[in-house]
Amino acid sequence: MKPTVSIIMGSTSDLGVMEKAAKILNDFKIPFEINALSAHRTPDQVMTFAREAYDRGIRVIIAGAGGAAHLPGVIAALTPVPVIGVPIKASISIDGWDSILSILQMPPGIPVATVGLDGAHNAGILAAQIIGTGDQEVYKTVSKYKESLSQKIAKANEDLASVKFDFKTN
Repeated sequence: MKPTVSIIMGSTSDLGVMEKAAKILNDFKIPFEINALSAHRTPDQVMTFAREAYDRGIRVIIAGAGGAAHLPGVIAALTPVPVIGVPIKASISIDGWDSILSILQMPPGIPVATVGLDGAHNAGILAAQIIGTGDQEVYKTVSKYKESLSQKIAKANEDLASVKFDFKTN
């Protein structure tokens, strides 16, 4: 089995966030890999990874980074494979804003799809949606997942109907 999605993080301290993307991909039965690469500490490895990703079968890259968060942008500069950036609230970050803005504010021609702070769950779903545009089975799985979200809200409203207050009208 060859991976179609690559999950990259600046260091293993980001695993607690990035494993949420891995869980989604695993649940959706999408082959993936997980690696730690640093734009600052292993720039040559990042360059090799990004330039070889497509030929290895990678169709989406999920890159998480905290602090200055250069990893998603550097990878996006080196490959035409779609990159989803996950800003991470790291111990050195400025409440996560530095990571968000570093990933979000890319120059023209170097897009990085950016999810919310610590939003690896959504990154996994977005990667599945991208893969699903060319894979009918993944498309069906994502569609079922989306339907289940609607069902959760319907159930929540049923549960809320039993909550009693003197002036509640529904």
